[in-house]
Amino acid sequence: MNHIRFDSGEMTLIIACTKGAPPHLVHWGKRFSPHIHADEIAKLSTLQHAHGNENVGILPSLALEPGLGLMGASGLSAHRDGQDWGSRFCVEVATQSPDDAVIECRDHNTRIALTYRIECDPRTGVLKISSVLTNDGAATLTVENMATACLPIPATMTDIIGFSGRWADEFRRERLARFSGSYVRENRRGKTSHDSFPAIIACPATTREQCGEAYGLHLAWSGNHRIRVDTISDGRVFASLGALFYPGEIRLGVGESYGSPPIIAAYSASGLSALSRQFHAHVREKLLRPSVRGRPRPVHYNSWEAVYFDHDIEQLKAIADQAAAIGIERFVLDDGWFGSRRNAKSGLGDWTVSHAVYPDGLNPLVDHVISLGMEMGIWFEPEMVSPDSELYRTHPDWVLQISGVDQVPFRDQYVLDISRTEVADYLFAHIDAVLRDHRIGYVKWDMNRDLNHPGDACGYPKAHAQVQALYDLIHRIRAAHPDVEIESCASGGGRADFGILAHTDRIWTSDSNDASDRQAIQRGASFFLPLDVLGSHVGPYQCHVTGRSQSMAMRAGTALMGHMGAELNLLTEPAADLAELKSAIALYKSHRHLLHSGDLYRLDSLPSYNVIGVVSIDKREALFSVACLSGHSATLPPVLYFDGLDPAENYIVKLVWPNAWQSVTRPSIVEALHLREGHVVSGEALMTRGMQLPLCFPDVVLLFYLERSAAG
Repeated sequence: MNHIRFDSGEMTLIIACTKGAPPHLVHWGKRFSPHIHADEIAKLSTLQHAHGNENVGILPSLALEPGLGLMGASGLSAHRDGQDWGSRFCVEVATQSPDDAVIECRDHNTRIALTYRIECDPRTGVLKISSVLTNDGAATLTVENMATACLPIPATMTDIIGFSGRWADEFRRERLARFSGSYVRENRRGKTSHDSFPAIIACPATTREQCGEAYGLHLAWSGNHRIRVDTISDGRVFASLGALFYPGEIRLGVGESYGSPPIIAAYSASGLSALSRQFHAHVREKLLRPSVRGRPRPVHYNSWEAVYFDHDIEQLKAIADQAAAIGIERFVLDDGWFGSRRNAKSGLGDWTVSHAVYPDGLNPLVDHVISLGMEMGIWFEPEMVSPDSELYRTHPDWVLQISGVDQVPFRDQYVLDISRTEVADYLFAHIDAVLRDHRIGYVKWDMNRDLNHPGDACGYPKAHAQVQALYDLIHRIRAAHPDVEIESCASGGGRADFGILAHTDRIWTSDSNDASDRQAIQRGASFFLPLDVLGSHVGPYQCHVTGRSQSMAMRAGTALMGHMGAELNLLTEPAADLAELKSAIALYKSHRHLLHSGDLYRLDSLPSYNVIGVVSIDKREALFSVACLSGHSATLPPVLYFDGLDPAENYIVKLVWPNAWQSVTRPSIVEALHLREGHVVSGEALMTRGMQLPLCFPDVVLLFYLERSAAG
């Protein structure tokens, strides 16, 4: 076939697949009518000679490989001892079914094969692009660099939105004007990282949440990666994403292959929120297990910020009693239950219950939690080992290292080489034993340090193998315990990507439970991740990370817009705050079906506000969160323009949170329209005219619930 074409969602994808020529992406963008032929679009892209350049126009391939001769960054660097480095991959076979296509390419001179698989969601238009490089030669092939794909982006996409951050401040957006040359983000931390989330958005400067074109690309990989946007001298723009390798890390023997992590890509003509909704659908429909999607997300309790390492079974039972009393449904015992783990300096790797702390084992606590009607969860950090542990004293050679180089101090722990069979077997056996011997339904899988020296005892780099071994180990545990849910945590959101979500069920979004910080963190995460996978907890009155003090109404209102939980000492909370938290949990339970299945709408607003809403698929109900984070320059607050409603329907609008809240001055619109009881307004008016917000002090979250009026 000469072309591969998908028409789905808002987009059309056309790839020229002429036999004997490199595959060329002709169009990815606005959807064409069916009668528009691919050949017609290809002709409109005809290139010409320009003075000072090649005598022919060079069409870009999906690899931008060196043999193509296109000046600019290459998507592939591979060789055999400095030979066979100049591949030019030409199509041999291209096949297409309704939802996917395969393009098989080969360079007969360098004896390397490159195969692309492109899957297209028939409803949303989300693309999954993967590639496989195969060594068909007679000697080892060293792969220095390989982008999964290099995709042309229209030059009208003048802005780049990247994602950075740090520990306890993840998913920070950085929007800048694209420039001539290369925008590059690289991550070498051995996990997704806090500071370089593996995704990019390209869009015009005019694109906002509710309007404008946008291209989103995410690398489904939980390790080292490279993201590039290259604007070459002739004005063409290419976005490429792929795993990042250490020297010699990928060496293919004769007949061996390397499969790249997939790119998940989407196009929207309707703004950034619409783009996000496509990615959310991908997570929910393609990654999450039906068993998890099929039940409500339980209200979560985590013991960490309540007790840290000070485990006392009677105190924990008392906390569990209080948790059940306010409506919590899952109790997770965090770090400190095993080995010599009385602080952060020892015990990692010794995954047996500490009889010094739990003389009768964990089952008395587990049984107590379950008797209260809650599910039991437990914390592991399997990839790490403490120097002060029985495991390290027995097997010091099991850690990642560079021979002759001192370990970089990091949380008093080293990283185990889990790509070694004996290490993976050891970890599986111990985790399996804990899960078999106790009625545990949830594992918090943590990872708290970078891979500074990811080498094995023989001197070879292992960062890439470490990630694949992680996936394999989790898959093995899931197979043995299919009813156990697993949370991905890496000091918060340091391992949050579509790669890990194919193997886990939830993300711990951030170690910061500061509600003000969480408003920005959760908004940033929502560009690619749906609310139902974002762990969001109510922390203590004074946040342990920032030192900031916030009301229960602010903390609970923020945590409610995610997978809600709590992480505070319930025994020391004031009675009034506990009552308010109980009310918030009840509110969450009544709306979690909407929050975790509906469409997300982030609204453009003043910097002092964060406004997001979730609208049910049938548009019968909606919940909008308005967070006032600081003062505003105008005398009055802004107008709230709702989005996603049915303009032909009427809605009952209610202010459902906080309880007994009053505006700074009265009467506000809350009193004037009786929003506590509910006021009927047309969807068209709410979206077109909007609703004046009441005057708030900072650190207030207002939740408005909208339900279609039976009166029509």
